[in-house]
Amino acid sequence: MLQATSSLTGRRLPRRLVQLYAGLALYGVSMALIVRSALGNMPWDVLHQGLADRLGWSIGTVTIAVGALVLLAWIPLRQRPGLGTVSNVVVLGLAMDATLALVAAPGSLPVRIAFLTGGVLLNAVATAAYIGVRFGPGPRDGLMTGLVRRTGGSVRLVRTSIEVAVVAVGWLLGGTLGLGTVLYAVAIGPLVQPLLPRLTVSPAAHPTPPAAARPPRG
Repeated sequence: MLQATSSLTGRRLPRRLVQLYAGLALYGVSMALIVRSALGNMPWDVLHQGLADRLGWSIGTVTIAVGALVLLAWIPLRQRPGLGTVSNVVVLGLAMDATLALVAAPGSLPVRIAFLTGGVLLNAVATAAYIGVRFGPGPRDGLMTGLVRRTGGSVRLVRTSIEVAVVAVGWLLGGTLGLGTVLYAVAIGPLVQPLLPRLTVSPAAHPTPPAAARPPRG
């Protein structure tokens, strides 16, 4: 069941919906740019790429499939998805595949570095935009919060454990692990933090910006 329908009301709803889907689309574009750099994927995309290579599917299709499977794992954790959660499953993969179809892999190292840097910066803007409308966490982030609540572990421990496992499996399957993976892990939090208050929109007249935490990986 989706989160309370009150989140789908209010005068700010059109703005929030536009920002939600723009943020998700840009998130998918940023994922594709980082993949095209071939300098190291975002943690979950190491797994997505590895599975895509083994299955012969597009990486966007795998992203959608993995998101759906992770969302099913919410059931025993008693997590409730929101509109943003369900939209995340579909939009990221579609936007990623569309961008990969339009943007060729660069040949020179400077352009690859530019792709990586631009992808990380764009991802920060997209993350703040997506989180800021409060339509529910992405399936992967919700998995983390659900496990934290059920196990009593710290956010840092649970998140690190999940991402280490995801990266390890993805790397064994052939996903690209490298400088970009480390850069993303180190830089994304500090980049999102100042953007989040500026992009927070809620139905309330005087919304309180969500706590600045490490952003979701979709």
